[in-house]
Amino acid sequence: MRSGIKVFAPASVANVAVGFDALGFAIEKPGDEIIARFSDKPGLRITKITGAKGKLPYEVEQNTAGLAALRLLQHLGEEGRGIEMELHKKLPIGSGLGSSAASAVAGAFAINELLKRPLEKRELLPFALQGEELASGSIHADNVAPSLLGGMILTRQNEPLDVQRVPVPYGLYAAVIHPEVQILTKDARNILSDQVSLKQAIQQTANMGAFVIGMFKLDIELIGRSLQDVMIEPQRAKLIPLFYEVKEAAMKAGALGCSISGAGPSIFTLNANSLIAENVGEAMRKVYFDAKIESQLYVSPINNEGAILY
Repeated sequence: MRSGIKVFAPASVANVAVGFDALGFAIEKPGDEIIARFSDKPGLRITKITGAKGKLPYEVEQNTAGLAALRLLQHLGEEGRGIEMELHKKLPIGSGLGSSAASAVAGAFAINELLKRPLEKRELLPFALQGEELASGSIHADNVAPSLLGGMILTRQNEPLDVQRVPVPYGLYAAVIHPEVQILTKDARNILSDQVSLKQAIQQTANMGAFVIGMFKLDIELIGRSLQDVMIEPQRAKLIPLFYEVKEAAMKAGALGCSISGAGPSIFTLNANSLIAENVGEAMRKVYFDAKIESQLYVSPINNEGAILY
């Protein structure tokens, strides 16, 4: 068997409380891996999938990683090139950690690396977004962009795409808890009202603006004051077991802010340093442990690299 290349695309936290469908950041782990290699058989094929418990299709155009890879190959005029891909899911499906986005990013990134980088990293975004659209039903870059590019990303507009990097204060750490339940993005969107009050819109807009200012000014206290979601969190909290108990434990342990990661059920916090993040993470985990709910804890600085070649 021919040797290939292996890439990694990390998990991401979308919405970040105040930036629904607009803000997202990458964490160091977990994430998805893809191994890609050339083949004598023409066309792109997915030959192996692990970690998905049989939930993901092998058909290229029905798989987020496969479709992103195929669209890139078509753009490059290389769709006839024989390529095999293995997808190794290290990221839980329906976790609220950008699982489908990580697969799509890994698919596009792997092809670009295998073909000796015909495109710059940022130029891969449209192809990864097409893969992500399969799972979410719409184009939005709040998970895809940070998973690919790393850092904290603000998506001003999806079509045409306009993404901007937001500076991250040194030492800022995330603690993310994933209870072992699944919430699909499509389902979490279906419960959302398409109407908000003027008061909510004003407060959410002010919090979003203040959060971005806090990041630019490296003002930890302003960041903490701004991490309040008055629009989406109240609607989705009921989908997540013990959400408010976990949030209360996190805030008592010193978190700057705590809210739902993406569509949930994962819950994220931002913290002033790694020690606080560890304490906050343990406080959140204890709530689920006491309730006999299995959970996974991830404590991480903001991942500024995004997708990488191993």
